[in-house]
Amino acid sequence: MKEKNTGRTKWIHLRLTPDEMKILKIGFEKSLCPKLSDYARKNMLGKPIVLKYRNTSVDELLLEISRLRTELNAIGNNYNQAVKKLHSLGQISEFKNWILSSQHDREKLFEAMENIKNSMLKLVAKWSL
Repeated sequence: MKEKNTGRTKWIHLRLTPDEMKILKIGFEKSLCPKLSDYARKNMLGKPIVLKYRNTSVDELLLEISRLRTELNAIGNNYNQAVKKLHSLGQISEFKNWILSSQHDREKLFEAMENIKNSMLKLVAKWSL
């Protein structure tokens, strides 16, 4: 990518101690400046520096979404285990009728769970950036 001509023709050569360089790099890493020289220039000229910001409430939201996704998976697994157990008890006609009638409910449950999971993944992707 070619840089545009900014008219900057003067050079400043600085010598820093390791501690000063560490402080400069820490500040640079916290900023949104693309280059260390941009950060140093803005810092020296007293211009505003845009810093990265981490919203902790979003972190809490992502953690809760992760917990909910785990809970949804557990519910689905438990449901499948219960239905499998009922299938093994096929001699009892009431269970057979219940299994057949609950098939539609099962499909609705898993469709809703899949929609919730997809929504959670979209939220996580959006807020993780």
